[in-house]
Amino acid sequence: MSQLQFEQAERASTLLPPAQVDGRIDRYFQIAKHGSTPSREVVAGVTTFMAMVYSVFVVPAMLGKAGFDVRAVFIAVCLTAAFGSLLMGFWARLPIAVGCAISLTAFVAFDLVLGKGLSPEVALGAVFLMGVVFTAISLTGVRTWILQNLPTGVAHGTGVGIGLFLLLIASNDVGLVVKNAGAGLPVALGQITSFPVVMSVLGLAAIFGIEQRRIPGGILLVIVAISAIGLAFDPNVHFKGVFAWPQLSAPGQTSLIGAVNIMDALHMAVLPSVLALVMTAVFDATGTIRAVAGQAGRVDAKGCIHNGGKALTADSVSSIFSSLVGGAPAAAYIESGVGTAAGGRTGLTAVVVGLLFLGLIFFSPLASLVPSYATAPALMYVGLLMLGNVARMNMDDKIDALAGLVCAVFILLCCNIATGIMLGFCTLVIGRLVSGEWRKLNVGTVSIAVALAVFYAGGWAI
Repeated sequence: MSQLQFEQAERASTLLPPAQVDGRIDRYFQIAKHGSTPSREVVAGVTTFMAMVYSVFVVPAMLGKAGFDVRAVFIAVCLTAAFGSLLMGFWARLPIAVGCAISLTAFVAFDLVLGKGLSPEVALGAVFLMGVVFTAISLTGVRTWILQNLPTGVAHGTGVGIGLFLLLIASNDVGLVVKNAGAGLPVALGQITSFPVVMSVLGLAAIFGIEQRRIPGGILLVIVAISAIGLAFDPNVHFKGVFAWPQLSAPGQTSLIGAVNIMDALHMAVLPSVLALVMTAVFDATGTIRAVAGQAGRVDAKGCIHNGGKALTADSVSSIFSSLVGGAPAAAYIESGVGTAAGGRTGLTAVVVGLLFLGLIFFSPLASLVPSYATAPALMYVGLLMLGNVARMNMDDKIDALAGLVCAVFILLCCNIATGIMLGFCTLVIGRLVSGEWRKLNVGTVSIAVALAVFYAGGWAI
């Protein structure tokens, strides 16, 4: 349905009695066919929103460290979640919400900008390129070839490595782990009795308990509670209001809307990072969409996801949109599973999520109220969940699994996701050749390994 058709239908619906309006909604989303009701879909949408709304605090906090304006990012995150979820709901008609990915946000902020020294505009250009490549992969069916031919060990190892990366970022940000100024290892234990560290550890433990109870919006509740404690006892936390007219740039600063620098992002030194973003996005999106769609009963007997191609395209196009409004890469949120558990079965669930995020753009002052030690527990929790990818590694194929672990460990040790992926691919290919298992290799894996090795050996990689 085009935007014009939707607006015409919306205008016409105002002239119809409620029963007929519900009937049009039911027919479009096929709610009854999938064993649900409009009211149940709305409840599921609200539940999903509560489970993922913590991202509007975590993402601005991370990008703020990289020099982005926090309030502007808050609005960009809301707009991205609104756009992606509405596109997923109206077009793919699946109960899957989309938002700025926590893991890929860390990549942009701490790897591309702070690590490699790229400007926010060039980093947004890399996000734009990632979205374009991912969209092309989704539309042409190359994604299937990638999933069948690229090593699963490195794919899962990338998830583990990003999880460790998130844990290091959050721990360092609150002072739990600090740079070692003396001799010995590069890191050391910080002041474990300091207020930020205590709040972070208590918050993480609280998230464990509240998530075990399956309370909707549990992570958000912890962030709100710690922020309230900070407002009461931390002189650095100030209340700056609740409502504000949306502003996509701070006074005196240049807006990042449409500021993507694509030409500089095409520099050879940046391309390995674009590749890392694409690989991570492809595997993450496919796994998340399959898991949520399966829980909603939208996977057929052959294992095909209903409107799976549209869902992946909605995911990738959302990253393009996010780069244009100054946000982080977008992704389907695994928290959508909370909504399907509440009965969500159709795209109406995602539409409700999108509308709620759209209304949230008027609450940007709240982003300044949340201290880093309030968002750190959420980052740590997401990082710990990502470590679960270890269980997906096939330890019967030791070379594949160990190459994945090399990828994971060196993402952390080098604080560089592209470097970890490069080492994972290279150790896999060389290991296969030395062991005589060269038949298990394919052209795609060898080509990527050689290309990454050339990038690093030639000194082009940052």
